[in-house]
Amino acid sequence: MHPEVVRDGPGECPICGMALEPTTPDTDEQENPELADMRRRFLVSTILAVPVVLIAMGRPLLEAIWPVPLQETGMRWAQFILATPVVLWAAAPFFQRAWRSLRTGKFNMFTLIGLGVGVAWVYSTLAVIAPGMFPTSFRDDAGNVPLYFESAAVIVALVLLGQVLELRARHKTGGALRALMDLTPPVAIRLTDCGHEKTIPLEDVRESDRLRVKPGSKIPVDGEVIEGASSVDESMVTGEPVPVEKGPGDILVGGTINGNGALVMRASKVGSDTLLARIVQMVAEAQRTRAPAQNLADRVAGVFVPAVMGAAVLSLAIWWLAGPEPRFAHGILAAVSVLIIACPCALGLATPMSITVAMGRAAGAGILFRDAAAIEKLRSIHTLAFDKTGTLTVGRPRLEKAVAAPGRDEDELLRLVASLERASEHPLANAVVAAAKERGLSLGDVKDFQSVTGKGVTGHVSGQEVLVGSPAYLADRGMDLSEALQEQAAELQQEGKTVVAVGVDGETAGLLCIGDPIRDSARDALERLRGEGLKLVMLTGDNEVTARAVARELGIDEVVAGVLPEGKQEAIRRLQQGNGGVAMAGDGINDAPALAAADVGIAMGTGTDVAMESADITLVRGDLAGIARARALSEATVANIRQNLFFAFFYNAVGVPVAAGVLYPVFGVILSPMIAAAAMSASSVSVISNALRLRSTRLF
Repeated sequence: MHPEVVRDGPGECPICGMALEPTTPDTDEQENPELADMRRRFLVSTILAVPVVLIAMGRPLLEAIWPVPLQETGMRWAQFILATPVVLWAAAPFFQRAWRSLRTGKFNMFTLIGLGVGVAWVYSTLAVIAPGMFPTSFRDDAGNVPLYFESAAVIVALVLLGQVLELRARHKTGGALRALMDLTPPVAIRLTDCGHEKTIPLEDVRESDRLRVKPGSKIPVDGEVIEGASSVDESMVTGEPVPVEKGPGDILVGGTINGNGALVMRASKVGSDTLLARIVQMVAEAQRTRAPAQNLADRVAGVFVPAVMGAAVLSLAIWWLAGPEPRFAHGILAAVSVLIIACPCALGLATPMSITVAMGRAAGAGILFRDAAAIEKLRSIHTLAFDKTGTLTVGRPRLEKAVAAPGRDEDELLRLVASLERASEHPLANAVVAAAKERGLSLGDVKDFQSVTGKGVTGHVSGQEVLVGSPAYLADRGMDLSEALQEQAAELQQEGKTVVAVGVDGETAGLLCIGDPIRDSARDALERLRGEGLKLVMLTGDNEVTARAVARELGIDEVVAGVLPEGKQEAIRRLQQGNGGVAMAGDGINDAPALAAADVGIAMGTGTDVAMESADITLVRGDLAGIARARALSEATVANIRQNLFFAFFYNAVGVPVAAGVLYPVFGVILSPMIAAAAMSASSVSVISNALRLRSTRLF
């Protein structure tokens, strides 16, 4: 669908014939009526096309299982009766789009489909209704004029199947946008001037309203904290797994999740002005304005269709003016022969067959392509941008190191901290508890547990008072780190790690280092991609220090850190101003606008549904090496499509002149439609056989 085309309602693009995309997301979850209509047409066409093919191609089988002798005339009329509803009703939308393309001069695949199906049906119908108008040279050994109802019916059924799959993909994309909208709660708790609480629908919230946010609930709109303190999970926006501590004066984002503290906030942005609403709009706009990758067959259709029509008209004129009697009848049949042999069966198969085989090959390698355009575009990418958390890294906090103070045991230190943190809901606490369980440590019971929001936790474990928090919190409680521990803490923080200090019975007991580990496959994958000449860029909402540390370890030169979803999308736009296409790999909701804006969006299969629906490619296993494999398959598939197009056009290049009658003056030969059909079949077989070679393509 072309971005310059704008209509006030649903319909088809007058340039490419594809369905128009809405400019704003639709919250209606009901099935697309166009999808329901196309599915109904596909089912009917398939039911009717199967017996047509059996009658045309399986005559011996029918005679073997049908006790009553089959009459040729009856069989021909049966094909006409079964195929006519397929062509005149099921294929009606394609004829409408083909007619529009002819009126506007914007030729596309629907022009070819309409032309091929229409000519095959009209020719075959005349052969059934008025067989006497055809000369002897157009008859088979039994004196019958060949029919092409099965070709028309099968082409219609296959094209309808493609439309159903496309519309289903579009409906899933709409579902992803609805999932984004559902991230905000349906109601909010407003505080009245007298301090009473009133639950109201979210759409009734106004700027400057005071709202209460209870522990564990979602932030309703964008705003500012005016009372209370808590940790807020902002991974939806930043992609970072570590919650952010919030207090009076700090900014809150609608859709993020409050931790274990109660907050009172003042609404500053509501409705379509919130950050989440802008993310939804950015994704929708990016999906619409992204220029479509034109199918190779569509690109050549602008030349092929008028050339075929011109050849048919020219052959009609020459036969009419200079041919033997009956000149006009011979001219009509020559023109029909040209259109029959140029029927886009092989051309229509050229791309879909390669794409179908390639998608199956990719799925086996853990790669899911959204459509043919994604396969075609990936090979031309020159810049690859990555999100950090969940893409280059695992995306979950993990205990990487425990440093015990002199005279203390590391396992005992971890056991005490894990026992205390088991009573906490903080994600960092979960990382410590998981590490203790991995070491097989036996955790103790906790008494007098207390959580100081934004600072740390305290309690008694096995009769010892344990305090866990930031180094500054321990210092406030009179437990300063030793010089050696201070140096280690500073070094770990420079590497982007989170450092937690531990105190036991009023003395500093050690440090815990918590980080987000780099994926096992990231180093080798990035090295391979760098070797292919790709420019590698990191886009992250994390802080500059952490981002630079990960970039140094992976050899990424350009880093854009501390950016929100809007900033990631702007960075993609900036990169697109250079040479070559830009791909973006990410896994979170905050990556969705950038994934949609990139020439190729690549989502990690371990990430969010919204990210996957906004992307062109999904790596099912979350393995970055899949990008290199996908690029190799992209190269092989595009080469295969070009080979298929050669096979398709080679037969037309040879057959069209012969069908037009160029051999008649010398050899007295007029191409029979049976030979035209054989050429069409040979072309299709060549295309199918060549496409199947993709199953053995080596992907590293």
